[in-house]
Amino acid sequence: MPNPSLIFQPYPMSVKARLKRSMGELLSEYAYNKEQLLELAGYSSAVAIAKCYPVEKMSRDNAAILVCCGPGNNGGVGLVCARHLKLFGYRPTVFYPQRPAPVGESLSRQCEAMDIPSLSYFPSEPHLIRDSFNLVVDALFGIGFKPPVKETFASVIETLKKVDIPICSVDIPSGWDVDTGDEADGLKPEFLVSISAPKKCAKFFQGLYHYMGGRFLPRTLEQKFDLHLPSFPGTDCVMELKTQKTPEEEKSNGNGE
Repeated sequence: MPNPSLIFQPYPMSVKARLKRSMGELLSEYAYNKEQLLELAGYSSAVAIAKCYPVEKMSRDNAAILVCCGPGNNGGVGLVCARHLKLFGYRPTVFYPQRPAPVGESLSRQCEAMDIPSLSYFPSEPHLIRDSFNLVVDALFGIGFKPPVKETFASVIETLKKVDIPICSVDIPSGWDVDTGDEADGLKPEFLVSISAPKKCAKFFQGLYHYMGGRFLPRTLEQKFDLHLPSFPGTDCVMELKTQKTPEEEKSNGNGE
């Protein structure tokens, strides 16, 4: 199991800056568009979720999952993830209070066309989420987030911090600084899917599962920006990374089922 700390090598630019530069070159020199990158990131997030939380092991309401989407690119990844989860046999519900045009609108329409329901308001009581869903996908904020959480999403974060079902964060846990990690106001997910590369804050992640997804960076860009990425196995679009604790350790501590 690869160790994501390989990426944190001495380099003049931060991991965040290197990834932003590499993404910029993908969009310009390689002629990708944003929709392609969101699709690849969202698909790999759904694949990683399916590996750790199989449909047949979900007990509540036909594998119901709540996907919380923010206003930026991470929210778009969440919408794509929800669509692929539906194709994989899960029953996703989307919470997407802010829908920036045009990408957000088109991704929302795709979910609606696939009969993926959306919440008009976020439940204020944690037990309502626990009783209705098996898992929460946190796609609220990405690498552009800077604490503190703005008022629009503050109550959402506070409620999610109290739920006792697994949370899977896409790229970085919402409320965390991309470099320094949790500022005490962020989520503490059980599962983290790092897109393209683990961000610096990933070294503070103490959950059970850490995967890397978004297999679209050409080797030339990895080398140019000195990203030190581990190699994906075979033709897989995701790979498991080392975490601070294992499921076996969690059970031995009395926290497992």
